[in-house]
Amino acid sequence: MKARQARRRISQALTTAAAVVIGGSSSVFACPVCFGAAETGMIDGAKLGILALLAVTLAVQGAFVAFFLYLRKRAKRIADIDLDTEWSELQGGASRT
Repeated sequence: MKARQARRRISQALTTAAAVVIGGSSSVFACPVCFGAAETGMIDGAKLGILALLAVTLAVQGAFVAFFLYLRKRAKRIADIDLDTEWSELQGGASRT
């Protein structure tokens, strides 16, 4: 019973796909760029959208780089403070003996 329903759904899907391919004209499937339209508002909007997405991507990547550089600088500063503290403790201990 389930196999029969599965076959029926597959045949319906194939029939629908065939009807769309046969019945649809090529101009329906083509975007303005593929169909040969010159500079239109859609193309300008697509270009602006791509530039906006690139700007956001670069901003996020730049923020990650800046954050990790900040972490590196902070770790270096803390390590220097720890080294200075340890060195001053060693120097103070040597003068007492």
